[in-house]
Amino acid sequence: MSTIRLKNIRIFANHGCLTEEEKIGSDYIVNLKVTADLSRAAKTDELGDTVDYVQLQRIVREQMAIRSKLLEQVGQRIIDEILKEIKLVDSVRVRVSKINPPIGGDVAEVSVSMSSRR
Repeated sequence: MSTIRLKNIRIFANHGCLTEEEKIGSDYIVNLKVTADLSRAAKTDELGDTVDYVQLQRIVREQMAIRSKLLEQVGQRIIDEILKEIKLVDSVRVRVSKINPPIGGDVAEVSVSMSSRR
């Protein structure tokens, strides 16, 4: 198995339980790790034989655009869509972080990490 990572995908979205979060929105960082057998791609040098980074980033952006109250739901949607769309992927690990969350204190970020295997 090989690993592909997308690090620090910056996205503005409107997730959260508070009405203000829905209206104002926040900055998020998404980190993604997928595993897959990339041995064929290593031999052929063809994009069709690997996991396309552009497709991974598109899935993250599309799922982050769908409003949720909880980061857990967003993370699970990202995982589910990657496993649905990209048959080559064996496992997915995602971390969704809300930057400067409105939780009544000086907190740089809150994050949820989730993973799943085929």
